Amino acid sequence: MDIALYVLAALLIVGGLAGSVLPALPGIPMVFGGIWLVAAVDDYRHLGLWWLLIIGALGTLGVIVDFIAGTLGAKRVGASQRALWGATIGTFVGMFFGIPGLLLGPFAGALVGELASGTSVLRSAHVGAATWLGLLLGTLFKLVLSFLMVGLFGLAMLFG
Repeated sequence: MDIALYVLAALLIVGGLAGSVLPALPGIPMVFGGIWLVAAVDDYRHLGLWWLLIIGALGTLGVIVDFIAGTLGAKRVGASQRALWGATIGTFVGMFFGIPGLLLGPFAGALVGELASGTSVLRSAHVGAATWLGLLLGTLFKLVLSFLMVGLFGLAMLFG
């Protein structure tokens, strides 16, 4: 039975690493779930409370950054308050429309929000593009954190 659980944990970790880039999968929670499953099967001999807390804190940071990255991109270029709200709402609504919604939702939300605040179409498109760039950088950050979590997991298993 332990072998099956280790295989499931490995699948969760590999799928989570893929999910760090693919918006349809909850990457970081999958990585953490796989790591926690290994710790539980191992009776927490190698991965104790402190290792799991540190890895979990990194995962929490990644999830938070992933959710607000588009909004931060819009704010960086001086977007209006309506554009920031639009990017946030677009991110949330986009989650229900799969990959296209996750890619286009924040851009469209920021664009509509900026247009609603009375700025030009060109300025609104600039804000939308900055939102999309923020999402791209957030995805990169999430990928780095995912690999850091797996690296800490590896250190704990070797030296813990």
